[in-house]
Amino acid sequence: MANIFSDVDVSGFPDDALTDHQKYEHPLVSRYATKEMSAVFSPAMKFTTWRKLWLALATSEKELGIDISDEQLQQMKDNLYNIDFAKADEYESKFRHDVMGHVHAFGEVAEKAMPIIHLGATSCYVGDNTDIIQLKEALKLVQRKLVQTIAILKDFAEKHKDLPTLGFTHYQPAQLTTVGKRCTLWIQDLLMDYERVTYELENLPMRGVKGTTGTQATFLELFNGDHDKVKQLNEKVCAMMGFTKCVPVSGQTYTRKIDYHILSLLSGIAQSAYKMCGDIRLLANLKEVEEPFAKNQIGSSAMAYKRNPMRSERVCSLSRYVMSLPPSAANTHANQWFERTLDDSAIRRIILPEGFLAVDVVLNLLMNIADGMVVWPNVVEKHVMEELPFMATEVILMECECNLDDCWIRFRPWQSLPHLMLTKILIHLFLCFANRRQSWR
Repeated sequence: MANIFSDVDVSGFPDDALTDHQKYEHPLVSRYATKEMSAVFSPAMKFTTWRKLWLALATSEKELGIDISDEQLQQMKDNLYNIDFAKADEYESKFRHDVMGHVHAFGEVAEKAMPIIHLGATSCYVGDNTDIIQLKEALKLVQRKLVQTIAILKDFAEKHKDLPTLGFTHYQPAQLTTVGKRCTLWIQDLLMDYERVTYELENLPMRGVKGTTGTQATFLELFNGDHDKVKQLNEKVCAMMGFTKCVPVSGQTYTRKIDYHILSLLSGIAQSAYKMCGDIRLLANLKEVEEPFAKNQIGSSAMAYKRNPMRSERVCSLSRYVMSLPPSAANTHANQWFERTLDDSAIRRIILPEGFLAVDVVLNLLMNIADGMVVWPNVVEKHVMEELPFMATEVILMECECNLDDCWIRFRPWQSLPHLMLTKILIHLFLCFANRRQSWR
């Protein structure tokens, strides 16, 4: 019989096969990300924000005396969401410039406004300000989900605050803690992250109206050298877009150090999540704690008995990626020459959205894990009882009538004894000291 597999192309597939599935899909979007965070970084959000920025600029310019009619402004307002993306792409291909492609696409539907769309502005007016607005909206989502995660963990900590469990240092049994107390370590980290997010939201500045190199020269010319009107223009636009602060000075762009601060904040959240889920994975191995396990979930295709902590593993995997992003932002900021170089553009299109998309998934997973986390008290107690005699050594050391060094010299040879024998000796010593104390009374 001929080998049926002999003519199978193992390295590819015909061009006409599976045509709807031949394009790479980013797993952060197609597999993991939530609809709300994806929307923040969507083309719809980006380009409607460009149009809002153009409307805010034109409105402010009119209020400060530039000859712009109400009809022009109304046309712009009526077409904020009327975007022909194909037409914009056509113009971009023609001009080799994305901003001018969208200026002309906007002008086609707001014809009377075409002469004053983008009046006096540079590309970074819409590009950078939109980036900041997207970062702000994404931070709001992260802040909300941090609050929800902390609230769920707080309930878990309260529920298990009196359940004694082995503490671990060096991943070796140490003195007792409680299941709830250990959870407060996770909460504390997330609270610190919440404080950082809140600070950034309160202090994140808009780029504002700065001109091509940050000197506002074009706007000074537009207002015939009136510095006060240029200053008012900047303030008005920032206020219209919901900002109380703008960068004091800029080159062509806002300082890329802001991106570094934002990604460092996201890295901090990822660190907290990784630590929490790392602990849960270790506790799952001890069979003291389990993350939620769905009714029809399969732990392993080959080993039916397994209950893998797959949610926690996913958190650690995504968090590891987020923690890798700040160095890219640091290098981008450090390599900006003078007022601006364009080598910041491509990498920022990737690392800023992906950092938020990943953290959004991580926080959703943390909420899911915390809300359904199962503790097995009998297993916890069993492990405590196995180590309890060894915890008595601290009491024995304090009761010995010799200095600490002498005590350790006497105890050290016992460390190599079999576990069961050493347990019996320690229980005996502890009882002896307990009886001696009783006789003193």
